Amino acid sequence: MSAGAEARQTRSIAAFLLVALIWGSTWLVIKDQISAVPPGWTVTWRFALATLGMFALAAVRRESLRLEPAALRLSVAIGLFQFFGNFQLVYRSEHYLTSGLVAVIFALLLVPNALLARLFLRAPLSGRFLAGTGVALAGIALLLTHEYRAAPAAGGVLTGIALVGCALLCASSANVLQATELARRQPVVPLIAWAMLWGTLADALFAWVTSGPPVLDPRPQYLWGIAYLALIGSVVTFPLYFALIRDWGPGRAAYNGVLVPVVAMALSTAFEGYRWTALAAAGSVLALSGLLIALGGRR
Repeated sequence: MSAGAEARQTRSIAAFLLVALIWGSTWLVIKDQISAVPPGWTVTWRFALATLGMFALAAVRRESLRLEPAALRLSVAIGLFQFFGNFQLVYRSEHYLTSGLVAVIFALLLVPNALLARLFLRAPLSGRFLAGTGVALAGIALLLTHEYRAAPAAGGVLTGIALVGCALLCASSANVLQATELARRQPVVPLIAWAMLWGTLADALFAWVTSGPPVLDPRPQYLWGIAYLALIGSVVTFPLYFALIRDWGPGRAAYNGVLVPVVAMALSTAFEGYRWTALAAAGSVLALSGLLIALGGRR
């Protein structure tokens, strides 16, 4: 591997870890957000602010916001899948499932990502990747068992699982679209900025139809939470994550989701007094081992 390739790989690994650390922390914030305001409007406020931040980032980087017509249509599709369907479904699922369960289920994103990339992009599935995925899925199964035993869903568990499943398909569709040749020709930040704009408009329309006029909680805790989710949890992370998709492919990049619930549990230990069990520890070890197996070695 050349020095330039090694430097790119180092930057990619750093981005991978940073995104996992940030997204692992967002679960602590989202828990308060959905209890104060209808989920439709909470998602809308998050991405309205994130859209402004993303366009500002493009301006700071002096990147043109002009996209060719085909790329603009692509941004609409990414926005509707990623910033509308995915997040509206995820936030609603937490009315039926614990945030821990949702985070762990979402770690399964690597499965549809890998399959859709294979189907539509002809991305290869190496033996190492498949072996690591098998180990990681065993760990995710243990984490799911632990989370359900620790805080069983009160009711509507099948509804919650169905919502997360549909969110997974939405997110995976957006991930694979980001890996297409058309997307690769576009600068990452402007493409995301336009996608966020279309997603936010859809969020606002959906929230108004399903929850009525806009609702905003004036509590500083809520407002700071929106700012953190929008600017740190979205503006910082999505350019890094979508760049990873282009560099590593949708399947490998989705391994970020395997690390996220482990980070969330570690942060919960530090800030919420979370106590580890043998089942949770074993699941985390397997999940991380699968990650190392799948992503290790030469590409």
